[in-house]
Amino acid sequence: MSRPTRPSRFWESLAVVIVKPLSRLLVRRDWRGGERIPRTGGVIIAANHLSWTDPVLLSHFLYNNGRWPVILAKSALFRVPLLGRAVTGLLAIPVDRGSSEAARSLRASAQRLADGAAILFYPEGTCTRDPDLWPMVGKTGAARLALESGAPVIPVAHWGAQELLPYGEKRPRPFPRKTFRVSVGPPVDLAKFAGKEPHADVLRDATAVIMAAITAQLAELRGEKAPATPYDPAGR
Repeated sequence: MSRPTRPSRFWESLAVVIVKPLSRLLVRRDWRGGERIPRTGGVIIAANHLSWTDPVLLSHFLYNNGRWPVILAKSALFRVPLLGRAVTGLLAIPVDRGSSEAARSLRASAQRLADGAAILFYPEGTCTRDPDLWPMVGKTGAARLALESGAPVIPVAHWGAQELLPYGEKRPRPFPRKTFRVSVGPPVDLAKFAGKEPHADVLRDATAVIMAAITAQLAELRGEKAPATPYDPAGR
């Protein structure tokens, strides 16, 4: 059974009325490459993760480029009164990180992709711990989803959300006004993995290709050279 790829008119209108003015108030926009986002069909938007604010800011960007972002959110949020109703109404997918139930979120994401949704996916799984805020080694969920569904992966890099609300802090820093920069790359070329069984090595290699594409976009945004080897929080 197919599911809707956009919320009800009530929830969409409520989100737009709150998010768009707030986003415009808090940050300036420097958005590049929005024309690379497919306007229809299932698509995986793979992005770096810097701050608790970037899902909201990226959602504004995607909405302005014709797509409603389906976000994967911590399952605990769905149990919070009122907030739980909101994230459910906005079509977010619950994720139980570190549990055997995590596969449910991938199955739900695959169904949404089949229905034509745009899934906003953070392959790192959490905000980067790299000291210089480059993307870390990614987890394999996005790669598995892409290889099993055949959906295109669009790499999106952003910069500036970490200045508004640094990771781990609870109070935003709205002054002086920050600039939220976004750069969208061409679809990630995963052709060499087509037809291969999604074994661990294949998924790790495909994930590395996705993360390299995101990192290349971020290097362009920052005007800096990215590290040759991504930071690995596991110390491998």
